[in-house]
Amino acid sequence: MAHPQDRAPLDRWRADEILEPEQPLWGLPLIARVMGVSVDTARRYARDPAVPISQPAGTGQYFAYRSELQAWLKAKR
Repeated sequence: MAHPQDRAPLDRWRADEILEPEQPLWGLPLIARVMGVSVDTARRYARDPAVPISQPAGTGQYFAYRSELQAWLKAKR
């Protein structure tokens, strides 16, 4: 049995991952807020195919999953 001190601390990333791992994010303002960047920076990231932000055809909006963004951000560090 794991002891509480053996677990990673509950930070912002782990809390969101535990509570809402597959929450869809619609729109660059929300995506930018989750990423902790400006809307312009999120727009630049969206142009990079390696970043998990997409713009589904016919929607006119950007879309991402919180869990995928968090994984990408962690890997980027």
